[in-house]
Amino acid sequence: MKWNKFRLKTTTEAEDIVSSMLMDLGVQGIEIEDKIPMTQAEKEQMFVDILPETGINDGIAYISFYLEEDEDKESLLEAVKNELEDMRAYVEVGEGTIEESQTEDVDWVNNWKKYFHQFYVDDILIIPSWEEVKPEDEGKMIVHIDPGTAFGTGMHETTQLCIRQLRKYVTEDTRILDVGCGSGILGMLALMFGAKYSVGTDLDPCAIDATYENMEVNGISKDKYEVMIGNIIDDKEVQDKVGYGCYDIVVANILADVLVPLTPVIVNQMKKGAYYITSGILDVKEEVVIKAVKDAGLQLVEVTHQGEWVSVTARKETKA
Repeated sequence: MKWNKFRLKTTTEAEDIVSSMLMDLGVQGIEIEDKIPMTQAEKEQMFVDILPETGINDGIAYISFYLEEDEDKESLLEAVKNELEDMRAYVEVGEGTIEESQTEDVDWVNNWKKYFHQFYVDDILIIPSWEEVKPEDEGKMIVHIDPGTAFGTGMHETTQLCIRQLRKYVTEDTRILDVGCGSGILGMLALMFGAKYSVGTDLDPCAIDATYENMEVNGISKDKYEVMIGNIIDDKEVQDKVGYGCYDIVVANILADVLVPLTPVIVNQMKKGAYYITSGILDVKEEVVIKAVKDAGLQLVEVTHQGEWVSVTARKETKA
């Protein structure tokens, strides 16, 4: 199906009211592009591999929306332009220009697939679901992965740092908790390394479908891996559901700004002697995370690096 895409240039000051106006006119969904720095609260919601680059805030915002090819675009665009002119009396809407183009479903849903191809993390082959395993790779440890709309392909340095640490510390008795599980790649690999059970938490509901779909293609049953949605940092219901003192490894491949408030909370989910594997840490934030780990009463075990990224591994005291 072809769609008409419209990209409206406005200001960050007006983006909320312009967005609301579009919704009032019947637009079903919008995309906003701006360079507004994230607040601390927003950073703490970013259970992702890396913090998005925003650049320097220039006060400009682009709001994109889509109409099906046979929809009456002329009437809508006329209404949008009239509303923008009315808004100028009380808010700076900027240029208010609208660029028009055409696209197809595949363009904005699947185009990213052309950038994701099979690759190795040491001797582990990570391969997208739409590619075939080569004959020479048969018999190797293979992870089929389709991140879908959730984060986590294994390509980023932070994920690779976690994979290597998991491989060191997973045993056949390991119960692992992955905070910010995304596509489920770390929990699945832990099981492939021999772990007994994986639990993942994430803020994005898409993580459930992404993880379970990836489990199915990798032959992992749902009695081995459970995914829960919610913020474990401050949601007591999620904390209770995840459980206390029951994990041999907690892995968190998220941002340093999230690891700091997460660490003193997550120690309650860890068994005595459990390992805490963190990544998503830029080298300039290494000491910040190490301090958070020590302040939470954990013993620093190891710090590893890949490029500008850092993984901090710590351990909970074995004695009370």
